[in-house]
This record gives sequence, C-alpha cells and structure tokens, in this order.
Amino acid sequence: MSVTTAELLDYDEVIARYEPVMGMEVHVELSTATKMFCGCANRFGGEPNTQVCPVCLGLPGSLPVLNQAAVESAIRIGLALNCDIAPWGRFARKNYFYPDQPKNYQISQYDEPIAVDGYLDVPLDDGTTWRVEIERAHMEEDTGKLTHLGSDTGRIEGATTSLLDYNRAGVPLIEIVTRPIEGTGERAPEIARAYVTALRDLLRALGVSDVRMDQGSMRCDSNLSLKPIGATEFGTRTETKNVNSLRSVEVAVRYEMRRQAAILEAGGRIVQETRHFHEDGHTTAGRSKETAQDYRYFPEPDLEPVAPSTEVIERLRQTIPELPWLTRNRIQEEWGISDEVMRDLVNNGAIDLVAATVGHGAPSEAARAWWGNFLVQKANEAGVELDALAITPAQVASVIALVDEGKLSNKLARQVIEGVLAGEGEPDQVMTDRGLAVVRDDSVIKAAVDEALAASPDIVEKIRGGKVAAAGAIVGAVMKATKGQADAALVREMVIAACS
Repeated sequence: MSVTTAELLDYDEVIARYEPVMGMEVHVELSTATKMFCGCANRFGGEPNTQVCPVCLGLPGSLPVLNQAAVESAIRIGLALNCDIAPWGRFARKNYFYPDQPKNYQISQYDEPIAVDGYLDVPLDDGTTWRVEIERAHMEEDTGKLTHLGSDTGRIEGATTSLLDYNRAGVPLIEIVTRPIEGTGERAPEIARAYVTALRDLLRALGVSDVRMDQGSMRCDSNLSLKPIGATEFGTRTETKNVNSLRSVEVAVRYEMRRQAAILEAGGRIVQETRHFHEDGHTTAGRSKETAQDYRYFPEPDLEPVAPSTEVIERLRQTIPELPWLTRNRIQEEWGISDEVMRDLVNNGAIDLVAATVGHGAPSEAARAWWGNFLVQKANEAGVELDALAITPAQVASVIALVDEGKLSNKLARQVIEGVLAGEGEPDQVMTDRGLAVVRDDSVIKAAVDEALAASPDIVEKIRGGKVAAAGAIVGAVMKATKGQADAALVREMVIAACS
C-alpha cells in the first residue's frame, strides 16, 4: 500500500497514536592517505577510474593489506563514543552483487566489530541532552560510484546508461550503528538531526574525516518504525538510505512517521524495505531489505585478525579531544558572545577557524568579524566550505595585526586577503607587492587635502559655516586620490583644521 503526500497523516495525530522508534546507521569515510586495503590514493574528485589497482578492483591473485592508520582512526572513534574496544576481531566477507562492488563482496566486520556498547550524549537546542546508545562501530571498505544518465531523477529507474567510477572502491569506512532510539515522541526528527550533527562535529574534532555530507564522506541511513502508544513490540521498519544533509535527516524522519502512520491508520501494513530520499522532502520505495543471512558472511581468509594491544588503546585514548560542544560552551563564555552569534559561527563552519585565529594572537572580535563576514562571502562566491579557502588562521591573524598596527585600513586589508586567496604570498608580502600600506607621510596627505579643498570651494564654505558633516565629501576625495591608503581619521583632522 502506498500513500500520496496529500494523504500523509497530520504530525500531531501521529504523535497522539504512535511511538516512533529510530535507528541511525552512519557511514564515515576516513581521511587516510591511502585506501583500506591497498596503496591507492584516498582522494576525492580525481578523474574517474584513475585511483585504482588490482586490489581495489578485485582482480584475480591480488591480496589485501590492512591500513594501520585506518585501524587507529577506528579505535579513536570508538573511544570518543565511549565504546569498549575489542582486543581481538576478524574481518568478514559480505557477499552481494552490485555493479559498484567490483569483487562481488565487501570486506567488512560482522560479528566481531572493533568497538561496541558505547553512547553519545547529544546536545539539543533547548540546552538539554539526549543519550543515544551506540551498538557498534565497525570497519569496512566503501564501494564505487554509479552515475545514471537519461533519467529525470538521476536514479537507475528510467536511465539509459550507467557509468562506473571505482575511485571510491576500497576507501576506508567506519559504520556507526545505534541501538533503537525510543521515547523521543514528537522530538524524534529533532533528535535524529541533533545526533547526526553531534556525530559530525565529534568526527571533525577527531580529525579522522572531513565529514562532507555533500561529497558523500558522511552518509546517514535512517531506520524508522512506529508502534501504537502502549505497545511493547516494535513495528516493521524502513531504512531511508544515504541521506546527505542534516536538514534532510530531520525531514526524512518526519516524512516516514507521517507516511507509515497513514498506512497503518488505513489498515495497511508496512513493508520492510529501503527507501530513497528526495530533496523535495519525500521518500520512495527502493528494494526489499536484506537480512544478515542474505549476505552469507564468512571470515575473510586473506587478512589477519585485528588485535590492538592495551598499550596502543591507551595511547590513542590520550589523543581524544574535548567534546566540541563543550569547547564551544567554554569559548562562548570566554568571548562573551550571544547564542545567536555562536550559532551563526557554527552554522558557517567558522568556530574552529576563529578559535585558531585567536590562538595566533588576534582579538576574538576581529577574528569573528573576518571569518564570519568577509571570508564567508568569499567561500560562498567560490562555492566551497569556509575551511577550504586558501588562507590559514595564522594569515588572518597577521592581517588583523597589520590593521591594529595602523599599516592597513579595513578596506585595504580586504584587498590583502584577496591577494592571499589568489596565492600571491603572505599578507605582508601582498601588502608590499600591491603597494597597499597606509600612507603615513603627512606631506603627501596634506598635498591631497589642499588639492581637494581647492577643487570644492563651496564645500569649504559649508565647513567654515559650521556644517562639519560636509567634510566627508573632501575626505572621500582625498581617500580616492590616495587609493584608499591615507589614514581617514588624519585626513578629516587636516580638512577641518584647514577650514578653521
């Protein structure tokens, strides 16, 4: 039984009659230099099928070799999620056929994951937290990428041609699986989004992944079922696959709650299946959901078991940073900024960059202003994330110092930053090469002031008549004549003095 968007049950009615039960499966690509079981580059955006070898293509006779850096990243993720780290575990072969899986099986972990039984205390917008229990975090390899041509949706339905790119095949993945999340009630969509947000922030703080949902390095599968209020048995679940934004996680959960409730209220039954999320806010049926038995798991014969020592685990435990939301709370208090300002900095991806700039000696207010305004604008113009701009916190701090020292005005500083972004060198070099330093020679400024006054005798009379605001026109003319390099405050003083 299917329903249309118009037939969805009202959300308030869903909450009055049913209890949602969620489960989140998040796949995270690790930012190691090489792939999970071979030496191919682990790099996003290369020309199709140029970052491949016999191992990640599954050619006969090739043998995998485990990436130790990926194992350490997996352990650090497990520790950050308060998991127990398994002292011994094996990889398994997960057997299935799909064109983007070159070996027809995926090397994964099945009954012996690297990390189990953890939790994450997720901060919510109202200042409370919600504990999400983690069942497991396990290591595996990613698949390739299919591009379908000829269909309106970009999916295989209706496509005339499908292209395969195996660059992503073999990229290290960590899959983080929660236990059933119950008792959320009407807050289920909010909590789903908050969990994925917190997980993204934590993984970024660990430095194990760039967690770019738009590029697929972090992907969320959202499981949802409904049970009548007061019931003890779970309902049949659906799994919405590869949701690729934080907003979409929330929208997908809300939609599935309303869709499933509408079917149940009409006397229908929920089909256990995967579903596709569409960016206009609805889901459509994918395929029937496999069980573990369908994958015919068996131990991977070509890899030794993973057996991290207690010493290694404890060494890695020392590298776990402060939880990012606790860091933000501390920083917010130190900087004395409002919740709204902090939220904007976080949403723009600026908070860590601002903190690093302050760490290089810049005042927090100036660092916030540059990263939160001008540089956000530059990132938007370039269509990249803020941290992908070709400028470092140290360079921004250097620009701020040049302004504070009076060597640059804010207007000239913007030109210096543009030069740094263009690859012209360090800020002081750009300032020198472009001739942008503030003019400090009083004789040069006085000559420009005299010329501007002589060209506007009517304005001079207004100033002498007490209309001091008219001096702005003369100041503007001088700044234009000096290419913005004169000290505007000094120019104003000279103009008023000359008209006295």
